[in-house]
Amino acid sequence: MAKSSATKDAQAPLHSLRSAYASTPTNLKIIDIYALFAIFTAVIQVGYMAIVGSFPFNSFLSGVLSCVGTAVLAVCLRIQVNKENKEFKDLPPERAYADFVLCNLVLHLVIMNFLG
Repeated sequence: MAKSSATKDAQAPLHSLRSAYASTPTNLKIIDIYALFAIFTAVIQVGYMAIVGSFPFNSFLSGVLSCVGTAVLAVCLRIQVNKENKEFKDLPPERAYADFVLCNLVLHLVIMNFLG
């Protein structure tokens, strides 16, 4: 009997997270997928470097920093676009998306400059 109550206690937070995420708007879910894809790409690059080696280290470093920077910018976009966030209630979503695109351009120009 104790095992079943422990299982229920362990499943309760997962169920509440699942139900809360189900009510999340679609545009925020798309941004979440984008950020997760960027982090997944960085993990793949680190795994590739561990297997093959890191001869052009600046290429590896710029690829990983590009992925991590893109994920950070996506999280910032998600915070700004979220309607429940009171801190950015006066910021229109168009401005947030424009800031995201401009910051991504600057990030990738810096990354390309780092590559040489």
